[in-house]
Amino acid sequence: MAAEKLRDLSKPIDVSLLDATVAAFYGTGSKEERAAADHILRELQNNQDMWLQVVHILQNSQNLNTKFFALQVLEGVIKYRWNALPTEQRDGIKNYISDLIVQLSSNEVSYRREKLYVNKLNIILVQVLKHEWPARWQSFIPDLVTAAKSSETICENCMAILKVAALQFGEFYDIQYVKMYTIFMVQLQAILPPGTNIPEAYANGSSEDQAFILNLALFFTSFFKSHIQVLEAADENRTALLLGLEYLIGVSYVDETEVFKVCLDYWNLLVLMLFEAHNTLDNPTLAASIFGLQVPGMVDGLGSQVLLRRQLYAAPLSKLRMLMISRMAKPEEVLIVEDENGNIVRETMKDNDVLVQYKIMRETLIYLTHLDHEDTEQQMLKKLSKQLTGEDWAWNNLNTLCWAIGSISGSMMEEQENRFLVMVIRDLLSLCEITKGKDNKAVIASNIMYVVGQYPRFLRAHWKFLKTVVNKLFEFMHETHPGVQDMACDTFLKIVQKCKRKFIITQVGENEPFLSELLSSLASTIADLEPHQIHTFYEAVGHMIQAESDPARRDEYLKRLMDLPNQRWAEIIGQASRSVDILKDQDVIRTVLNILQTNTSVASSLGPFFLPQITLIFLDMLTVYRMYSELISNSIAEGGPFASRTSFVKLLRSVKRETLKLIETFVDKAEDQPQIGKQFVPPMMDPVLGDYARNVPDARESEVLSLFATIINKYKSLMIEDVPRIFEAVFQCTLEMITRNFEDYPEHRLKFFSLLRAIATHCFQALIQLSTQQVKVVMDSIIWAFRHTERNIAETGLNLLIELLKNYQVSEFRNQFYRTYFLIIEQEIFAVLTDTFHKPGFKLHVLVLQLLFGLVDSGSLTEPLWDASSVPYPFPNNTAFVRDYTIKLLGTSFPNMTPAEVTQFIDGLFESKHDIHAFKNHIRDFLIQSKEFSAQDNKDLYAEEAAAQRERERQRMLSIPGLVAPSELHDEMVDS
Repeated sequence: MAAEKLRDLSKPIDVSLLDATVAAFYGTGSKEERAAADHILRELQNNQDMWLQVVHILQNSQNLNTKFFALQVLEGVIKYRWNALPTEQRDGIKNYISDLIVQLSSNEVSYRREKLYVNKLNIILVQVLKHEWPARWQSFIPDLVTAAKSSETICENCMAILKVAALQFGEFYDIQYVKMYTIFMVQLQAILPPGTNIPEAYANGSSEDQAFILNLALFFTSFFKSHIQVLEAADENRTALLLGLEYLIGVSYVDETEVFKVCLDYWNLLVLMLFEAHNTLDNPTLAASIFGLQVPGMVDGLGSQVLLRRQLYAAPLSKLRMLMISRMAKPEEVLIVEDENGNIVRETMKDNDVLVQYKIMRETLIYLTHLDHEDTEQQMLKKLSKQLTGEDWAWNNLNTLCWAIGSISGSMMEEQENRFLVMVIRDLLSLCEITKGKDNKAVIASNIMYVVGQYPRFLRAHWKFLKTVVNKLFEFMHETHPGVQDMACDTFLKIVQKCKRKFIITQVGENEPFLSELLSSLASTIADLEPHQIHTFYEAVGHMIQAESDPARRDEYLKRLMDLPNQRWAEIIGQASRSVDILKDQDVIRTVLNILQTNTSVASSLGPFFLPQITLIFLDMLTVYRMYSELISNSIAEGGPFASRTSFVKLLRSVKRETLKLIETFVDKAEDQPQIGKQFVPPMMDPVLGDYARNVPDARESEVLSLFATIINKYKSLMIEDVPRIFEAVFQCTLEMITRNFEDYPEHRLKFFSLLRAIATHCFQALIQLSTQQVKVVMDSIIWAFRHTERNIAETGLNLLIELLKNYQVSEFRNQFYRTYFLIIEQEIFAVLTDTFHKPGFKLHVLVLQLLFGLVDSGSLTEPLWDASSVPYPFPNNTAFVRDYTIKLLGTSFPNMTPAEVTQFIDGLFESKHDIHAFKNHIRDFLIQSKEFSAQDNKDLYAEEAAAQRERERQRMLSIPGLVAPSELHDEMVDS
């Protein structure tokens, strides 16, 4: 009965009945109900008169699927019967669809709610357009432009319609885009005359005015991204193109982050496109390979085209350079900022959005500099001269200018850069001299320090400037304005790392090396610095001393550098020898900590040449370590667990940690000196290892684990004899701390497995000597580690496992080990590989499985992996057994997969085991096809490919001078 009622199209269709039929088709009813609904809907769709019911259905149905069914019927008529319809019916459909789109997209609420419906209507409208435009619908583009002006959401949808149309009409549509753009520009000039101060209009405008300007930015950037090359191709369109760029530059000065982001993303895209064309022209052979051209005479055609484009964009790009210079974001190195009250203060928190913006702006300005070095230089120098005359003086103006100057380091030829920097540094130093006021001087100081820190190549080539700059930094180290001293010390370190050899030779006109002069006035230079700033300063001087090749002179410099902390150390140790209670005074404890931190800073930069200094303090340092350990233990024994959180105990532990850090830093940097290990390790065994074993868990320092990991990594097999003692002291007690749960003692977890990995890699023979029970504890702890959801711990556990598997593979105990652990390891690795929680470990999971499958198929295991008593029938070899075991294992884990699919996967593992890329891809394809992974974000499974892409991008950046800042390059250029 219902079907008959729907089939009768002589009167308006029963929409509620149609809704019910559509709902039955898409519903969860019986198979028969869905089939019956499908049959009715197909009949209706094939009925020649059904399209006449479409408007009635769209107006009365509340079901989106029903509306889509009606539009599907209409789409069929438009595609196949449009030209056969009478004119009035064609116009009726066209007008109804247009009006419905405008109605639904006229306000934010309905547009967002009905977005799917509107998108389908847009497609229907474009189907009409394919038949009607341009011959029968010449006003389409003007109609669209007029509609777009009526509301923000209509404008957004008009752009969506154009996007759909562009895909349908191709090149022919480009002409219409140009027409639309031309009409738009005429309309725009009436609304917003050229020369209007757009930032001012935005600041003083209503919310509707501000929304219009944001939409203007969105329109220009979207349009230019897709169609700028169409506009630039013909002379008659270029004026409108340049005017549009002029408007966009004006909008880019609007002081609103979202507006600027929209503009900046496009400017970056445009200058990259122009730079790549310019760069190709500079490399004719590359251009030939790209365009498939012959090299001789090749540049003429291509070159003239590129040069014409360069001329076309010369004026807007010059204005764009000024925009980038005027609005440059703050780099990470700058610590001094203006707060909301207009005060100059030290930055307390990094703004990641600003850092991302700086990266994009810096890259954009570097491309702009490559396109015209002269214009960039002239604009910067002109703006700087206005700072000197006071014509354009303002903190923000000087800041953005200097950040821009620093950002283009390395993008000019050396000769031009030298000339440019001489003028910049000279003017900045003059500005510092003539400007009054504490805040003003702080701003100028910050900018001098940032700029000079970005140009190590210039400083290396100009000793007088380098000396002047470093002495200026020493001046700033006495300036107590927040942030200035920090930045002065950071910049000093940065410059010394790149220019260290300049400070150890006697320069022309000098009586002694700068380093010697510095050490003579050391006390007065650092007099006003905080402890952490002194540590940075000492690290920098350590770099200078490290560059000295004469051992006697180097040791003398080190002695002079450490004279101040050594005097204080000797005083404290002397007082302690008379009365040990002096070491319990909190001020003395802080002084001891500070002295140790100073030593660590110098050890980090001086490397193995720190030996005379650490030898001087080593035994006394261990005595203090032992005494502070006893004080901590007594405090905790008397005061309970809460005692470990008191300021006194925390301070004592800081000294212990710094002691361990100092020794680890020195050992790590002491290359090719095995005798150092024998000199320093034995005295540490009881004060450090014994103390760790004796202490309560809360008083054990995780740095003990990392120190001995470093020692074993450094001295390798020489440490085999000491491994049992290390194992005895740290293994069992640390395991008990970290295996109670996945949260407690996070530092101990990572460092414990790093120590185990060092032992497995370099002292494997010591592990073989462990008892069967001890090996089981080691394997259990490794499995526990790679089950961990903390990425660092899981990866350390997996790397440790790989080292063990490789070592056992070539060991005489391989049959015994793998018979016990092969199946356990395989089962546990497949568990973490397939549980979706351990995706970051994918690369290492694959390596473990490749090792296992490669081993079992190699024949190097001469005993069966199966237990004959529990396996009902014998296998011909281990390969057949592992294949059968793995099929059963995965069949249970993936019940949605057929046995044939699982078998095919396992066979593929054996076939690809010798090709790591094929092996990895085979596993990844299997996972992604599984139900568990198919609906998830699987980017971690492609981490290697992502890393390779990042490396390709870095290589591209390295090929373009300046994109990787010279201060970030590990160039270690030899000073002349």
